[in-house]
Amino acid sequence: MSWDRVEGQWKQRRGQATHHWGKIMNDELAAIAGKYEELVGRLQEKYGIAREEAKSQVDEFKKTVDQLKKANSKLIQMQKSLHNKERASKKRVSSRKQLRKAIRSK
Repeated sequence: MSWDRVEGQWKQRRGQATHHWGKIMNDELAAIAGKYEELVGRLQEKYGIAREEAKSQVDEFKKTVDQLKKANSKLIQMQKSLHNKERASKKRVSSRKQLRKAIRSK
């Protein structure tokens, strides 16, 4: 995922950023609006760290967001698969019950 995509989804990612960097308030993150350089500058200011360290933290944050997104996608796929298996199982049980009723009624 490029930083442009993070910037485009900034409203969703802002909560994660607030959790990640506690010294930056939500309204400050809203003002940053996902701009990479703005975020790096704000980290330098709030935490008193070098520019390279701030860039490193932002890049690490992006990797974490990517990993969470992939994990969430896998979880959703697993849930759908389980749901489909449950539906198929219920259909088989229903078919068996109908077959038994048909046999008994003869």
